[in-house]
Amino acid sequence: MKPKKSLGQNFLKDKEVLTKIIRAANLDADDLVIEIGPGRGALSSEINKHVKNFIMIEKDYNLADEIARNFQFSIFNPPADEADSQSIFNNPILNFKNKAAVISGDILKLNLIELISKNNFYNYKVVANIPYYITSPIIQLFLETEFPPKEMLLTVQKEVAERICASPGNMSILAVSVQYYAKPKLLFYVDKNAFWPVPEVDSAVIKISDIKNKISKIESKKFFRVVKAGFCAKRKTLLNNLSSSFHLDKKTTEEKIKKAGINPGARAQELSVEDWKKLTKFL
Repeated sequence: MKPKKSLGQNFLKDKEVLTKIIRAANLDADDLVIEIGPGRGALSSEINKHVKNFIMIEKDYNLADEIARNFQFSIFNPPADEADSQSIFNNPILNFKNKAAVISGDILKLNLIELISKNNFYNYKVVANIPYYITSPIIQLFLETEFPPKEMLLTVQKEVAERICASPGNMSILAVSVQYYAKPKLLFYVDKNAFWPVPEVDSAVIKISDIKNKISKIESKKFFRVVKAGFCAKRKTLLNNLSSSFHLDKKTTEEKIKKAGINPGARAQELSVEDWKKLTKFL
């Protein structure tokens, strides 16, 4: 089956890399695993050797059908009409008796909360080689959901992995967004030749753990309002960006920044998540 460029399909084929991913995932027989974008099932086969509770979500129906037949899993195909997406989980097939199935659908359109709650799939892990063009939305989906995973092991684009795991001095909105909810760690790099077809860039495997699930929406909304304001103009200082974004005079803004124990002349990329939390408190 020819890979579809429109779906970002690059299939991991290197057995050594697959072994390293499974080792890093530290899977136990009773673990609950969700895999996004299983493709031809190379990683899926390895996961399936270690766990009994396994749900794969594949947007490409032909691939989903193929992998379901190969694994002898149930397959569920949600309706094409997005308006029906809230009711699709009333279908009995989604009450997985053995917690092993393939869902053919877009992960970003599925009702993740219903999927987890109806199948008692709490305390799960996400292990996946995710499509690079939707890396950020997928990570955001799982970090912000009411029932986040206990950890995520993801193969992503090398540059994105480095941005997610950056330290103060090289921070970005993406880094702050992930580190606000969890602790990311870059585990190892993956050469582009480990995939078919060969992508243009190298990849990396990251682990996202210690995921918080008790951050209120009001609290996070305030936090990210300040973060986005601070990053609104990369070359400008924190003082200038915050003063402009919150329509405050520079003297008032400077006082608030200093109260947070931060240098007003600093730039957004220099701040840690804890710094942003302090700023949010005073702004």
